[in-house]
Amino acid sequence: MIPGAATFRVTLHDPAQAWPHPHARAYDTAGKPITLNRTQAITAARWIIRTYPEATWGDVYDFDLATACLTRAVMAAAGRGR
Repeated sequence: MIPGAATFRVTLHDPAQAWPHPHARAYDTAGKPITLNRTQAITAARWIIRTYPEATWGDVYDFDLATACLTRAVMAAAGRGR
């Protein structure tokens, strides 16, 4: 689907939208981001979300393409003040 992609980070919270919207980011095996256009990001997110409807999609998930495993993403807290 996306050449060189090893994982996708998937959420229903596209940072460019004010309302819930499928969004994905792709990363290579070294963890470096791969640029996706809007269509690729939405299509990948929808594909993963429809494959795992039981997931709590208010959270952020990582999808490993090699193992087809979906796991809750560990978000870095650096830079977030609470």
